Amino acid sequence: MSDSDSTKRIQEAVEAPDDSLHPKIRKLFRLQWEPAQDAHVLLYPEGMVKLNQSAAQILLRCDGTRDIPALVADLEQAFNTTGLGDDIRAFIAGARQRGWLE
Repeated sequence: MSDSDSTKRIQEAVEAPDDSLHPKIRKLFRLQWEPAQDAHVLLYPEGMVKLNQSAAQILLRCDGTRDIPALVADLEQAFNTTGLGDDIRAFIAGARQRGWLE
């Protein structure tokens, strides 16, 4: 990862939404498993975004029922690790900027 990528991720984490928000995929998008892609994809009227496993796992939990700390805790428990908060917040900030999340 380049220094500019790291800087961008840190900036996105700083600009991340308030932890009390409950991220949810916008109605314009549909998250589903696509066997032909062997991956989760985010479908929308103009196309499709193929997601890596990390992005898919975060978006699968963006159902409007969890605040961000609960989402982080769930992912850390699922993957038996800690310290994912900044990366998850950065991803959520980027997904909100792309219009994927409300």
